[in-house]
Amino acid sequence: MSEVSIVGAGYVGVVSAACLAERGHNVTVADKSRERISLLIEGKVPFHESGLDDILKRSSSRISFTTNTGTAIEKSDLTFVSVGTPGRKDGVIDLSQVRSTAHEIGRALRSKRKMRHLVVVRSTVVPGTTWYVLRPAIESASGLKVGEGFSLAMQPEFLREGNAINDMLHPDRIVIGECDKQAGDRLQVFYEGFYGDHTPPILRMSSTSAELVKYACNAFLAMKVSFINEIASICERLEGVDVVRVAEAIGLDPRIGAKFLDAGVGFGGSCLPKDVRAIHARAKELGFKSLLLPATLHVNDRQKRRVVEIARHLSRNLRGKRVALLGLSFKPGTDDVREAPSLEIIDHLKRAGANVVAYDPAAIPNARKLLGRRVRFASSARECLHGADVCIVVTEWEEFKALTPEMLKSEMKRPVLVDGRRMYDPERFAGVAYAAIGLGTEQASSHGLH
Repeated sequence: MSEVSIVGAGYVGVVSAACLAERGHNVTVADKSRERISLLIEGKVPFHESGLDDILKRSSSRISFTTNTGTAIEKSDLTFVSVGTPGRKDGVIDLSQVRSTAHEIGRALRSKRKMRHLVVVRSTVVPGTTWYVLRPAIESASGLKVGEGFSLAMQPEFLREGNAINDMLHPDRIVIGECDKQAGDRLQVFYEGFYGDHTPPILRMSSTSAELVKYACNAFLAMKVSFINEIASICERLEGVDVVRVAEAIGLDPRIGAKFLDAGVGFGGSCLPKDVRAIHARAKELGFKSLLLPATLHVNDRQKRRVVEIARHLSRNLRGKRVALLGLSFKPGTDDVREAPSLEIIDHLKRAGANVVAYDPAAIPNARKLLGRRVRFASSARECLHGADVCIVVTEWEEFKALTPEMLKSEMKRPVLVDGRRMYDPERFAGVAYAAIGLGTEQASSHGLH
């Protein structure tokens, strides 16, 4: 059992703390936000993640929360840094929280001096940050040298919102980027003890390599989404062609794989868009002009416009029309609306003169903060559909699968459905005006060869 501190009570920090405490470690979580820490002390999770409430309750005796980073460091021998690294408009990430945390850790280590403390960076930072930003900041504030007075490592996180607990408890790999060998040794021993006989492959490398692994992984996943959306746009111009069947066939090729080949309105959230922009910006700083990274983002932006174009085509004109938007979070299982496709889709709909009514099972409070009165929010999918001229499905929540042609006909002014997540069987909705991303129609023959 270790005494662990986590700096940053965001998504990664809280999920990690809960899982570590569940397995018997004593964890102190530090964060500058008094509001967030107060909520956590009261047993309230400041974001939606299935199963997290239960784990926190079960392990509450082994978790404490504080706004004092120094106190958290003093109580522990291992610190995980999980503070935010928001992106700027130019794609460059803001490292102010990382720098501030590094200085605080250094000051705490200067006064502690009891043992060689292990600091592990889990925040997503561009290649070179741990060695060239955190290391000198900690050394300067502590008066210690890495590898002598403290150990430093970088371990990228691969937690998916909506599935984070399972990802933490059953990862497919552990990547350790070590600044000194003892850091790698200690972190490997820590995880071998944590996972026991089910320890996943552990890969050890330089801290800069580990930082790049995170960005390369997310950039590749984003590229797969944009790739299948490119294919979807071709499918829409070919009669009788469905991107779902095309994706199914190519996904069976073991060199490709089926995951992230789901055509739709594009990717969003706090990771993929920000990380693709960040590694693109870092590449430019290094003197390399990427072609794939900006293209991936361009295709993703286009998908939001595309779903509105489909709605406009089915309705002839969106001005003054009531549009029911089903789904606001960037994916099901979370209330996160950061860079959610729904936000940009709403912008396009409003510019087209539409009146938007939206419903989401979890994300309405967060969406309301961003959208205010630009959108009317419904309390159920049925209420959202009532009196609408067109419905656009944006997030593939499980409850939306219950949507039927009969419900559309009974609630909507005109039963028009745009399937932005390919949730439905087109044949089942043959009795209503139905269109979907990547679905060719009879009209597609006009794009054929002549």
